[in-house]
Amino acid sequence: MRFLTAGSVDDGKSTLIGRLLFESQALLADQLDTLTQRAAGEPIDLSLLTDGLEAEREQGITIDVAYRYFATRQRKFIIADAPGHEQYTRNMVTAAAGSDAAVVLVDITKIDWRAAKAGETGGTVVPLLPQTRRHTMLAHLLRVPSIVFAINKLDAVDDPQAAFEAARTALLAFAAEAGISTVAGIIPLSALRGDNVTIPLDAPWYNGPSLLQLLERLPTTQERTEGALLQPVQYVARDEAEAGQDAKGAGHQPRVFWGRIAHGSVRAGDAVQVFPSGEQAVVAEVRRAGSTVESSQAGESAGIVLDRQLDISRGDWIASPGSLQPSQRFTATLAWLDTEPAAMGRKYWVRHGNRWVQARISAIQHKLDIHTLAPLDAHELAVNEIGEVTIELQQPLPVEAYASNRVGGALIVVDPASNRTSGALLVKAPA
Repeated sequence: MRFLTAGSVDDGKSTLIGRLLFESQALLADQLDTLTQRAAGEPIDLSLLTDGLEAEREQGITIDVAYRYFATRQRKFIIADAPGHEQYTRNMVTAAAGSDAAVVLVDITKIDWRAAKAGETGGTVVPLLPQTRRHTMLAHLLRVPSIVFAINKLDAVDDPQAAFEAARTALLAFAAEAGISTVAGIIPLSALRGDNVTIPLDAPWYNGPSLLQLLERLPTTQERTEGALLQPVQYVARDEAEAGQDAKGAGHQPRVFWGRIAHGSVRAGDAVQVFPSGEQAVVAEVRRAGSTVESSQAGESAGIVLDRQLDISRGDWIASPGSLQPSQRFTATLAWLDTEPAAMGRKYWVRHGNRWVQARISAIQHKLDIHTLAPLDAHELAVNEIGEVTIELQQPLPVEAYASNRVGGALIVVDPASNRTSGALLVKAPA
């Protein structure tokens, strides 16, 4: 299972991951020795297990996405620790892609939970931090199947029950307002002390699972193995070991088209069609890890050998005949990640699968107010803003709705002047 940790800066994400690694006995002896020596008699700083860059340790924050692995008796896990600082939101988008769940941390010491207790905000909802709202919205827009809110640092407040209830009420209200129906749980914990991280909390006011117990129960993303084949071509290899002669006596080397199957399955004898040429062929052989296999399916990296030579290169798509509907215009949700605003009419490069084409933003329908979740009129999108746009492509692409296909419906936007990754596009509907 893949899950990411997100939330505002210094909410305890790296410490939580360190606690999970520590209590699941995923640390090597030398790692534990190093942490103990650095602590010099003080409590071990578990956040150092994921804050790997020198700049991160100096500032006490996470900048890059840190990946860690651990396993329990029930499940294997891959964790992505996403940055909390606003300027590194783009890294959080990277971490969310392909995740089965998002654990959004809420630092209870940073929200005014006492106001709700005293009835100063109507007795119900307290404001959440903007980055908490933004990361939750991004996880929702990126179709992360399950969202878990982890209310952290309850050991630092004098009334953990009241603090938890106030935060829980605020989170449920926000989720309802945003139309988020994928909240799988709201967990109270202390990453620093380990309370309710792996072992259930011993408190009369909470009888739910620990964070780890909940993660062990959540469903993982099921690849779309049924339906039409869709495989982006990532790499083309020549098989010199099977070089021979064709029917006319000319020498040839079979070409193997490698890529991770986005959806569907493939086996020898299947008819396929190539985009953008439109030419058709029959699958002669399917390979995985250098060996011939009977078939391959979505989520697997496979090599396809065709029964005849076609002009196929990196960036092309291999699909079931007639299944692709290329489009030069579509509406999409755009998460803008560049300090240079997204401007209507300006040309960008977009990457779809492994193919690059030029594109422009022909219209910005609105941007999302991260505080009120209301759509606002906009002529541009600033860094970390989210909006709905219309994209026009120089050449057609076989885009699909992101809601039904996370591979065929996702594109990245690159500024041609700076070569910076400027945005993430999630297709709503091809025109």
